[in-house]
Amino acid sequence: MQKDKGMPLWVFLALSSIETRKGALILIWSSLLFSAYCIPWVNYFENNGWIKNLFLIDDWEWFSMMLPMTLWYWLSMKWVDKNRGWGLASNIREDQPG
Repeated sequence: MQKDKGMPLWVFLALSSIETRKGALILIWSSLLFSAYCIPWVNYFENNGWIKNLFLIDDWEWFSMMLPMTLWYWLSMKWVDKNRGWGLASNIREDQPG
C-alpha cells in the first residue's frame, strides 16, 4: 500500500504490505484465530492430555498482545474503507510506467 499525505502513520504501519481489502480481511481473521489459540485452554481442561499437547500457552500474555493488534488491524481497514478506498493502490500501480 502506498502512503499518501492524508493517511495516518498507524494505518500505514498496519497495512503497509496489504494491497486489497480481501488481504486485510485475511489478516484480521487469521489474527482472530491466533488470538483464540492464545487463550490458555490448558488451565481450563487440565485432565485432557491432547489439549496440553496442542495448546502450549498457559498464561494470558500472548492473548493480551494479540487482541489489541487485531483491533488495530480492523480499525486500520475501516479507516481505509472510509477515507481512501482500496482501489487507489491498484490505480497508482497502473498509472506508473512499467
